[in-house]
Amino acid sequence: MTSWIVKAEGLLASLLLAVIVLLVFAAGIMRWFGHPLVWSVDLAQLLFVWVSFIGADLALRKRTHIGIDYLVKRLPGQARAALDLVLGAVVLGFLLTMAVMGYRLTMLNLERQFGDSGISYGFVTAAVPIGCLLLAITLAGQMLRTAATLRSRPQPVFAAASTPVHAEELVP
Repeated sequence: MTSWIVKAEGLLASLLLAVIVLLVFAAGIMRWFGHPLVWSVDLAQLLFVWVSFIGADLALRKRTHIGIDYLVKRLPGQARAALDLVLGAVVLGFLLTMAVMGYRLTMLNLERQFGDSGISYGFVTAAVPIGCLLLAITLAGQMLRTAATLRSRPQPVFAAASTPVHAEELVP
């Protein structure tokens, strides 16, 4: 993906996180003064769902998701990349299934209200299909890059780079 899309996604996540902090802070202050902002906590929760999916996509782009690679990182480059492609296909299938099911859930929740805010619950559940599609697009792009370099210099789908094995990692 182009760098401006990544920057825009990071800026949006930062902006939404700042709004969440301000909303929760304002709700706390107003509650202390005896005038609670009931809607602010609902809106903060809604934004948190969106920030979570945007952050997950950013982490996938940077290949910084938490993973247990104790055995996988010991495989040779091509075998590791091939295994990553297989696992990527499984994850891609899951993400696309979640996008379809999330869309159905969003359509079911359009009329439902989110808490006391009056906001449609569809805005909350829409984060699932949109977020899963963002993740699927990112993952598909990484899988295509891995497949293109599989014969020459394979780059794993999920790892940033191969790291050397340290002695303390060899001790069970």
